[in-house]
Amino acid sequence: MALDVYDDYEQGERVRKWLTANWASIAVGIALGLAVIFGWQWWKSHRAGLELEAAEQYQLAQQAAAAGKDAQADAATAVLMRDFAGNIYATLAVSDRAAREAKAGRLQQAAVSLQWAAAHAPDPALQGLMLLRLARVQIALDQPAAALQTLGRIDRRDYRSQTAMLEGDAQLALGNVKAARSAYQEALAGLKPDAPLRGLLRLKLDNLAIAGK
Repeated sequence: MALDVYDDYEQGERVRKWLTANWASIAVGIALGLAVIFGWQWWKSHRAGLELEAAEQYQLAQQAAAAGKDAQADAATAVLMRDFAGNIYATLAVSDRAAREAKAGRLQQAAVSLQWAAAHAPDPALQGLMLLRLARVQIALDQPAAALQTLGRIDRRDYRSQTAMLEGDAQLALGNVKAARSAYQEALAGLKPDAPLRGLLRLKLDNLAIAGK
């Protein structure tokens, strides 16, 4: 029993000596650990605050656009571009602006807006959507070669049929009828039986057949 007590005492002394020799390192480790924990909590809170600000700014842009106040919508969009680039709300707001520009016939401005939206999209799927819209505008601008380059940047797993259909339009504009037909057929093959896009693709293929192309 005495030996056990002696061993406990000896071990306790060793622990105390070790703590005395290493207290500074331990204190630094604890401080760093707390800094990481509180820093992470602050960062999450900060990010949540930024997300809320961006959402509110996007809502302002939407409300102004719905009321026909394009200047106010554009101003709110400019704030998102300046302060929240890389946020999903900035990408959506600029895409909405591009839609207004295209509707007003300002296709070149719409293309510039969509280039920004694609470059700042926070994830590949949203970037692909912006690139699809950009390619559609480029085709309307009679820039089929540029549209094909844009479509080549899209992950076909996300938008296979939409990408292929626009490729068909671009190839047809370039006079590449065989490539256009192949692209339309690819687009059709990737659609579900009840997909609304099937009718449009059938019409495009029928028009090629009627024209004897």
